[in-house]
Amino acid sequence: MIRILRKIHWFYSILVIFVFSLLFFPIYYLFSRNERYYNLLNISRQLHSRICSLFMGIFYKFEYEVELKKGQNYVFCANHSSNLDIMILCILGRGKFHFLGKEELLNNPVLKLFFKTIDVPVNRDSKMSSFRAFKKVGENLDNGMSLIIFPEGKIDEYHYPPILQPFKNGPFRLAIEKNVPIVAVSLQDVWKKMWDDGSKHGTRPGLCHIYIHKPLATVEFKIEESDMLKDRIFALINTKISK
Repeated sequence: MIRILRKIHWFYSILVIFVFSLLFFPIYYLFSRNERYYNLLNISRQLHSRICSLFMGIFYKFEYEVELKKGQNYVFCANHSSNLDIMILCILGRGKFHFLGKEELLNNPVLKLFFKTIDVPVNRDSKMSSFRAFKKVGENLDNGMSLIIFPEGKIDEYHYPPILQPFKNGPFRLAIEKNVPIVAVSLQDVWKKMWDDGSKHGTRPGLCHIYIHKPLATVEFKIEESDMLKDRIFALINTKISK
């Protein structure tokens, strides 16, 4: 019975996301035409995320180790196990932020709009694509934008509950180079509400807990110590993930 109810909730959630994506698409299209409107684009993303979550009956409790500074840009690094993760990071990001994501997201009709404008797609198998992507991300960081990444690069769809996958190195080198603090984000139990896209185990309403760790300054690291930084962020996220 529980499995049937979770499947019903999954179909309902897909419908909610689809309907509100259609409603927000003209707004997204308008605000994505010019970089001057990117703040409004992000506000729209946050509103969209909050509305969808509300209609799905999913709520978020954000616990901050310390208060984040207003006006400071960060590199937000989070674990990844659910389609809710993007909504959560849109709510958390605030103001000027953008995502770095896999090139395959250009195939999504809604996300394509973002990854051709404010967000940055990357093909990790192509050195040229990676170079162009990190060059663009570096420019955005220089312009005061925060970066949101899921450094695992993939979801292990065969391991339930999820375990943290090895991190990619590029974002950590860039954070050191640009001297931007890194904020580790532990999405503690989001997978319990929606694992991966929800199609296998269904979804359910409830409260998700998100722990935002104290920003880690990168000024103390050298470029060649990016692996050390990567390992520290991995360990921080892993300490707060609920099993």
